[in-house]
Amino acid sequence: MGEQLRPRFIGGNPPDVIDNSGAGNLDRAALVAEGQLLDLAPLFNAPSLDTPGKTFGETLFPGSQNDGKWGGVQYELMMAYTVAGIWHSQTLFEEKGWEYPKTWAGMLDLCETIKSDGIAPWTYQGRYPQYMNFGVLMPLVYKNGGIQVIIDIDNLVDGAWENPAVLTSLQQMQELYNRGYIMEGTEGLTHTESQAEWLQGKAVFIPCGTWLENEMRDMTPDNFNMVVKPVPGAQDESTYASVMAWSGENFIVPSQAVNTIGGMEFLRCLMSKENAKWFAQNVSAIMPVFGGTEGIELSSALASAIAIAEASGEATFNDNWDSWYTPLSEEARDRTGDLMTGRITPEQWIEAVQAKADEVKADPAIPKYERSA
Repeated sequence: MGEQLRPRFIGGNPPDVIDNSGAGNLDRAALVAEGQLLDLAPLFNAPSLDTPGKTFGETLFPGSQNDGKWGGVQYELMMAYTVAGIWHSQTLFEEKGWEYPKTWAGMLDLCETIKSDGIAPWTYQGRYPQYMNFGVLMPLVYKNGGIQVIIDIDNLVDGAWENPAVLTSLQQMQELYNRGYIMEGTEGLTHTESQAEWLQGKAVFIPCGTWLENEMRDMTPDNFNMVVKPVPGAQDESTYASVMAWSGENFIVPSQAVNTIGGMEFLRCLMSKENAKWFAQNVSAIMPVFGGTEGIELSSALASAIAIAEASGEATFNDNWDSWYTPLSEEARDRTGDLMTGRITPEQWIEAVQAKADEVKADPAIPKYERSA
């Protein structure tokens, strides 16, 4: 998509509205820095389409649009609410009599039981190891060190990646490799290939966001009953419930578009209750719209995602560094690929990623962003 649309931005005739998501999407940070995006404040202050007495912005989940803010300005509308976690088949768990663990030590114990049963405990989206970053690593960092560690990482605070919570989390995650719990051949698989292997019962756990069900709909066996659970508590059960969640499917209105008002009106209509219900039923995903799942039957995947999001409550968190700073995101992705195949140690991972963070911070050509909470 990016290859097709970049010439239109350069030519001054971009579309009125764009779903800037998926492979080959436009560089969000670059668009903001170049002044290519419209401030969506008029949209968020406009009357709701179907909730009398509320503005459009007031009909959306609190915090669900934070990922679309750059320097305090709402440049993006985030259509889909994503909960990340660890997925498994509820049917398999019931057949085996397994219980999902609430601590990381319990996870390792269960993995040993699974391995002795002749099944690989884990797989991940091998050629896209960033799934392990948002699906496992950053939740462990939060559970080991709290939100301030992640805020410091996002804000490029000197030495933020050298926080002891990061090292502990990397060590915990690499134990999956060290103990032989990763399905053989995982490293060479694409995201859909590894997910297909998981659906075939060749591995028990896989990290992902709530798009998983829809992405693999045509390959999911009957009665598989996929569910998502939080990353277990890093040290004890006290942090079990917290989950990482964010909003995606980033819709933008280019500032040079011919009909910016029409683009915003399209988005106002898009985020209606009826569309949210259709989205839940047909895409198995959550729109961050109040009342968007009322009165409809939910799949096991969607019901479990909503349940853990509600249980997480104020302990729900997210990070921004991987969307704000592409070079840093790519470095962390590649080093996690090395970590999960035993090519580097956690200490080497930190050294490389901190060096890249320092490089990004020192580069005046890269716009910097900051969060306070």
